[in-house]
Amino acid sequence: MLLWLFVNFMSIFCTCLRENNFRRAYSPGDIIIGGLLPLHQQTNRSTEHGKFSCVDYDFKIFLHSQVMIYSIGEINQRTPRLLPNFTIGYDIHDTCGDVSHAIRATLQLLKNQSDPHSCLLPAHPDSALPEPQTKVVIGERYSETSIAVARIFALSSVAQISHASTSELLSRKSKFPTFLRTVSSDEYQTKGIALLVKKFNWKTVAIVGSDDEYGKYGTDRLKDHFIKMSICIEFIVILPDNFMNTKLAELVEQIGNSSAEAIIVFTKDTNVEMIMDAAIKKNLSRTWVASDTWSTSSKIFTMPDIERAGQVFGFIFKRNEVPGFKDYVISMFNRTPNTFLQYHLTQYPLCSNLSEENGGNCSLTNGRQCLDPSCLATYIDQDESYSIYLAVQVIVEGLRRLLKCDHQQCERSTKFTALELFKEIQNVNFTVNTTHISFDRNGDPSLGYDIVYWNTSESQQGTKIITIGEYWPNGEIKVPEYFQNIKTMERTAYNCSKTCKPGHELKTQRKKCCPDCVPCATGEFSPGNGTACKRCGKKEYSDDKQRNRCFKNSDVFLKWSAPFSIILVSFGFFGIIISIVFAVLFTIYRGTPIVKAVGGYLCFLELFSLMASFILSFSFIGKPTKAYVCFGLPLFGFAFSICISCILANLLQILVGFQFDLKVGSWVKKLNYPHAVVTIVSGVQLALSVSWLTLMPPLPKEIISARMNLHQCTMWSNGYFIAMIAYLAFLALICFLFAIKSKQLPDLYKNAVLISISMLLFLIIWIIFIPLLLSLTGEYKPAIESAAILISSYSILCFHLAPKCYIMVFRKELNNENAITEYIRRHYEQKGMNVVKS
Repeated sequence: MLLWLFVNFMSIFCTCLRENNFRRAYSPGDIIIGGLLPLHQQTNRSTEHGKFSCVDYDFKIFLHSQVMIYSIGEINQRTPRLLPNFTIGYDIHDTCGDVSHAIRATLQLLKNQSDPHSCLLPAHPDSALPEPQTKVVIGERYSETSIAVARIFALSSVAQISHASTSELLSRKSKFPTFLRTVSSDEYQTKGIALLVKKFNWKTVAIVGSDDEYGKYGTDRLKDHFIKMSICIEFIVILPDNFMNTKLAELVEQIGNSSAEAIIVFTKDTNVEMIMDAAIKKNLSRTWVASDTWSTSSKIFTMPDIERAGQVFGFIFKRNEVPGFKDYVISMFNRTPNTFLQYHLTQYPLCSNLSEENGGNCSLTNGRQCLDPSCLATYIDQDESYSIYLAVQVIVEGLRRLLKCDHQQCERSTKFTALELFKEIQNVNFTVNTTHISFDRNGDPSLGYDIVYWNTSESQQGTKIITIGEYWPNGEIKVPEYFQNIKTMERTAYNCSKTCKPGHELKTQRKKCCPDCVPCATGEFSPGNGTACKRCGKKEYSDDKQRNRCFKNSDVFLKWSAPFSIILVSFGFFGIIISIVFAVLFTIYRGTPIVKAVGGYLCFLELFSLMASFILSFSFIGKPTKAYVCFGLPLFGFAFSICISCILANLLQILVGFQFDLKVGSWVKKLNYPHAVVTIVSGVQLALSVSWLTLMPPLPKEIISARMNLHQCTMWSNGYFIAMIAYLAFLALICFLFAIKSKQLPDLYKNAVLISISMLLFLIIWIIFIPLLLSLTGEYKPAIESAAILISSYSILCFHLAPKCYIMVFRKELNNENAITEYIRRHYEQKGMNVVKS
């Protein structure tokens, strides 16, 4: 309804419009093909009310208008005739690249067929629309303009065939039911651009679009494709209408500071011309990807020093030459001129002597105001020109099918509706020269794109556009391997880092897309070439300086070759030898009083347990194993409990032998069973050790830390260890108390004093070592455990047994019954007691 009101409002002025208000080229015919072309690129419209005019004449679009005129004339003159008895006319309007101006031209084309001076719309919106004079239109070029006029053409069911509007929005038949085109949709072009970026291995891009349907839809689709391909978009800039005054300097600076490997520009050529002019002045030297609107723009690629802007890749519609058009252009000034041709001569008059004035140079950038026809022919493009040519052929094929024509006659007259013609055109399926064309349900053809490259090498005179590949809507992209490899290997100062030295990875930090070479973290490595850092294995580490590979952790444990181990082993072997020597001496003097004073046969059991303790001290050296090393402490507890139980049994023997208090002596005598004491006391420790080894045994554990794997035994519960040491300490304390009690008795060999010293030393040692053993981890924890066992064993060996051996060897006079008897007599006489000799 809003569109109807707008058009109705505009049609009020239909009676006031004069044909000379529009710059148009008209030729009468039985069937009129309308045309909308932006012969001028823009208007001088301002915010103030008043007249405006069209500016920036584009002779390239002038050539497009001549393609349409030439193609229609070629149809009318072809033999045999495609439309016998009918001629085709044209009505081409200059839209000046302005939407409002294009709408006015559209309303002019849609005048009533029967009454050209009447308004387009009836008085009531429910009434049928009058049949328009023009039933098919070629154009517009820009998607923004096509979107506006397509809505109006749909009111009268007039087929609109665009030769250059590629916006994906125009494929929506619900909005633009009569829109068709002879170029592929931007849906395919954006896919092709994304695949080209991937083909060249570019990892980061920037996108510049315009604030219109063409630019915004193209930008959105590119963004979607790049996100799916994991290609980073550094920035997206949408150019406003007046960006030259407000955004151009800012945009150029942003591009210059960008790390994007390709700048994709998806906007009309008038915008690109300003951007490239600034890029040349700034000497940007970037890589550009051009959309179809400017990839072959003569105004841009002929700009002076265009190579300073950088290299340009572009997508254009499949290129082809319009048959005979070049010859037509060269000779068209000798023919009957059309309105556009006459206007062109006012802008570029023919040169009277080209060779004298310009030396045969056809460039328009040197200030020339004239142009020779042969030079004008060099500006014929092979993309949009051919698309216009295809559009004319499609219309003629639709007419031929609608009018049921053969080479002799047509069965129908020209009294047909625009809707009938649209349906026939929509269903065409034929081949023009080598190009097969048909429309899908969205009005899009199945035509591909050519991929071009602007060759600005020094060997070329000016810029030459060469085709380097092609892309088809089915997703197939072809670029020569040699060219692809060259472009992939190129590096400029603006590219992201593609490689790093070993020990570094590519990582995004300061900039959004461009990664920097960042050193790998501790414990990580990278072989180089920007490969992401990977963490070393569980038992590996990376070198702090290089970090280019991983090394295996060293196994750490108390080695046999360590100096501390050598000292411990030496003391252990020395203790074993001394124990053996003492055992030999006790065997030799086994019947003497001093051996009996030590406990008799119990001294051999005591020496055996000490020898076992010395041997167990070796178990803490070397790599821990479950079967041997980790059982050291539980076995030591049992062995040392035998030693202390022997000492305790010996003390009880002394107390019983010299205790004269009958009351006390009665219960002490009940304990005077050495074998029972040793069995019971050591049996308790044996039960504790067995339960420890059975239920929660110490096991080897590998503790992995920086650069080393620490091997040591781990007690899963400290309870058994504390219970073992507490029990031994309890036995040592009893022995100590009994030894103190025994000091009052006659003791020629000082057993009580020496035992109390050894027991006190044992208690002090383990009071010091227990906190260390419970809290310490590391290579020397087993050494401390071994040292504690050695010191405990030596305390008994040195303070309890060594003095006895000394007497056996060096004080033999004390090792007899008379010496002991005399010592006891004097002891009691000193206390005033008489002793009867036996």
